[in-house]
Amino acid sequence: MEKAIVEIRYCTLCQWLFRATWMAQELLNTFSQELGQVQLTPVQGGIYEIWINGTLVFSFKEERRFPEPKEIKQMVRDVIAPEKNLGHSDKK
Repeated sequence: MEKAIVEIRYCTLCQWLFRATWMAQELLNTFSQELGQVQLTPVQGGIYEIWINGTLVFSFKEERRFPEPKEIKQMVRDVIAPEKNLGHSDKK
C-alpha cells in the first residue's frame, strides 16, 4: 500500500512556519508507519491549509481558526488509517 502524503500550506508573511512545523512533527510522530511524506509549502495570503493526498481537509480561511492537533490527527487517521487507535487524541 502506498503511504499517504500530507501537505501543510502556511503563510510566510503571517510567520506561521513554527505552527506548521509543529503540526508536521505531531503528525510524523503519530503516523510514523502510515505517512510517506509531510510537505511544508510556504505561500502568502493568510493561508494555513492541511491537505491529505491532494484533498483539502482543513482551511484557516474557511474555519476562521487554527486546528487543534487532536482534530487534525483524527482527520488524518480517518483518511489513512481508520483502524488506528490514537490513545488520548482519540474521539470521545
